[in-house]
Amino acid sequence: VPVASFTITKARWVADNEPELAQRIAAIALPHDWLTWRLRGYGPAGESDLGPDLSELITDRSDASGTGYFDATRGEYDRELLSLALRRDASDIVLPRVLAPAEWVTDQTGRRVAPGAGDNAGAALGMGAVTGDIGVSIGTSGTVFAISSAPVRDPSGTVAGFADAAGGYLPIVTTLNAARVLDAVSRLLGVDHAELSDLALAAEPGSAGLVLQPWFEGERTPNRPDATATLFGMTLASTTRENLARSAIEGVLCSLGEGLDAMRALGVDAKRVLLTGGAAQSPAVQQIASEVFGVPVVVPDPGEYVAQGASVQAAWALSGERPTWLPKTLAELPASETPARSGYRARL
Repeated sequence: VPVASFTITKARWVADNEPELAQRIAAIALPHDWLTWRLRGYGPAGESDLGPDLSELITDRSDASGTGYFDATRGEYDRELLSLALRRDASDIVLPRVLAPAEWVTDQTGRRVAPGAGDNAGAALGMGAVTGDIGVSIGTSGTVFAISSAPVRDPSGTVAGFADAAGGYLPIVTTLNAARVLDAVSRLLGVDHAELSDLALAAEPGSAGLVLQPWFEGERTPNRPDATATLFGMTLASTTRENLARSAIEGVLCSLGEGLDAMRALGVDAKRVLLTGGAAQSPAVQQIASEVFGVPVVVPDPGEYVAQGASVQAAWALSGERPTWLPKTLAELPASETPARSGYRARL
């Protein structure tokens, strides 16, 4: 489903708002495609050694799958869709060649250049995620992604059927409201994040019926661009600092839990959650996550998993084989023994 973040939707915007420019388009590339092109020595005439050879644009399956006009199952672009988006014949538009995970090209010095990847695909590779792992990142935005050997298609648009960086698929759900919700409630209560965690753990699961629907800045999943946050279930008994702290964490995690449920409904296997992002270090977030998601939760030490994934991919390009060695990854960590208890998502 072509939501606003996909390239095909932006192409339609250009066709509708700047039709004369849409007719002049010679190539469409994503930022990382352009950067790779420039790093290899290509670019505008007079500003690069190799000049504007658009045929040398390359990309990878993960970023290509986010355009909305690339079929990762067949490994080819759907130019009919792109033509519909641009309201013109797109058969002559140059689109980046899509490299396989183990494929590489060279730069002007002969050095090998790996395909690159989207951030979530890179993180999944860097974490050593495998089928059955669900990555949940709670940062400025929230993401839920899975590793799947088969493509995942969701007509509702809740789950985006992306490709991963290792030849498989990366179904993903993205939310706008994540750690910033906890920042806002911490400020409201006049506490830091450690104290917010203590308050939340002092409350009972379910926050005595107090529910925070956390759509402070609208929401992407579900598609509610004009939504605002709502606090309901307020009674004299439920309206306490402890319950407010816990309802904020439950609200964020239940929003992500809805994404996980959508994936499960499409047949995605969920054996454990790999919890990352700034908020993942909160003891309350860790405990409540296991209760909401209903599967064991693994929390690694903070790390640059996207960069680690890029390093794995670079080694893959050098050796020609997917590395069997990896630094300490989430796949090597023991599963959490925190018991899973019934969640609260039905109230949302």
